[in-house]
Order: sequence, then C-alpha cells, then structure tokens
Amino acid sequence: MVDKTSGVPLHRQVAADLRRRITAGEYAAGDKLPSERLMIERYGVSRLTVREAIGLLRTEGVVIAEHGRGVFVRPSAKIQRLSRSRLSRAARAADKSAFLADAATGGFTPSSSVHVRFEAADERTATYLEVQPGEEVTVRDRVMRADGQVVQLSVSRLPRTFTRGTKVEKVETGPGGAYARLEEAGHTIGRYAEHVGSRMPTPEEASALQLSQGTPIITVTRVAYREDDVPLEMNDMVLPADRYELSYEWAAE
Repeated sequence: MVDKTSGVPLHRQVAADLRRRITAGEYAAGDKLPSERLMIERYGVSRLTVREAIGLLRTEGVVIAEHGRGVFVRPSAKIQRLSRSRLSRAARAADKSAFLADAATGGFTPSSSVHVRFEAADERTATYLEVQPGEEVTVRDRVMRADGQVVQLSVSRLPRTFTRGTKVEKVETGPGGAYARLEEAGHTIGRYAEHVGSRMPTPEEASALQLSQGTPIITVTRVAYREDDVPLEMNDMVLPADRYELSYEWAAE
C-alpha cells in the first residue's frame, strides 16, 4: 500500500490514501477510522508512521481524535451565512433569529447556551458603543451549536441604559430575540455594520470550537445602530474558518 522507494515520506503516503478513501466516501463523515493496529498491518508501517499520518490529517481538519474512542472523519459541510434577510424585521416576526435563519438555510438543528452578565465598558467597547469607559453594559455570552457541534462563539454588549427592565437581560428574550425587545422599548434599528477579519484562535477558542491544529478563525464584529445612528449593540462573533461561508449581497448604484 506504500512505496518505500518513492522518496515520499511514508506518513504522507498513508495520509494520502486515507484522504482518498474519505473523499471517495469509503469513510463517511462521522465514521471511525481503522485502529492503529489495523493500519499498521494494512500499510506495513510502524506505529509512529501511522500516528504521524493521523496527525497530518488532524492538522488539515480532515479527521478529529477523541480520547479513548478513536479517530473519526470530521463533518465537512459548511454553514452559509447569508446577509440578505437574516437580520430583517420579517425574520424577527417569524421568530427566526440570525442563527435560526442560518439553520433553515443549511438544514442543521440549531441549539445554544446563553450566559448573561454585567460589566464595565472597556476602551474598545466604549469606542464602538459611543459610551464612556467604565459605563455599565449588558453582556450576552452565547455558544451556538449545529447538530450538537459548537460552530460559533458570540458575545453581545449593549449599554445597560437601553436594556434595563427588558428581557434583553434575561436568558430567554422571547420571540424575535433581543432586537425585537429593543424595538418594543422604542429603539428602532436603522442599520447594521459588520467588520470582518481573521486570525489564529486563542487556546480557549480552539478548545471551545474543537479546532484542528492550524485552523484559523473568522472574526465578525457587528454593530446595530438606532435610526438616529446611536449604537445599540456590539456583537463579537468567532467562527471556525473551515465551517463557514460568508455571503453578502448589495445593489449596484
């Protein structure tokens, strides 16, 4: 199964064959790969070579290793994040938040966990929200899952002057989400601005998103503005780059 005279490192040959089998569908998403013992016998190589091959596939994001369980083919489906209507009032009226809209488009089952806290605005938050540093803000810290897998970390910060006494400060915000509650309180949203970047994850982000070594993240900071251009919310999102496609549309002028 490997050519020891080719000059190509043996672990790369093993990785190439496993990658080919995965691409061909012999091993589908979620399938467990053969044990180290079976691969040693199949390829006629050492345990170290097999581990190096698996390490290469993990770095590429092709497989994931679960301690005590084995190595599995990583799901490759991307989540398409459409800008067209995901934040519209019509979507809120139908109780389809931005992530629920992504789920409807992508055909996955969404779930999330939410933690609400309050903190003093740091310099960056104060700049985006146009408040004074140290001013109290409401923080909604969310972990978003697709079919049980963490695919997004999202932290919203809002001036507490706009959220006090509303369900924005509760874990469950009700139909239409936090934006619907803001508009009910008289803060009609006029526009959004998104700032997109990329970087390597922190160790905490890599752990939460179960990222393979070397996988970058996409960062999105969205600011929601009231009709009079007063910032209502700053939302920092972290997305695994190998799971997302960001799609934007706008009219030619």
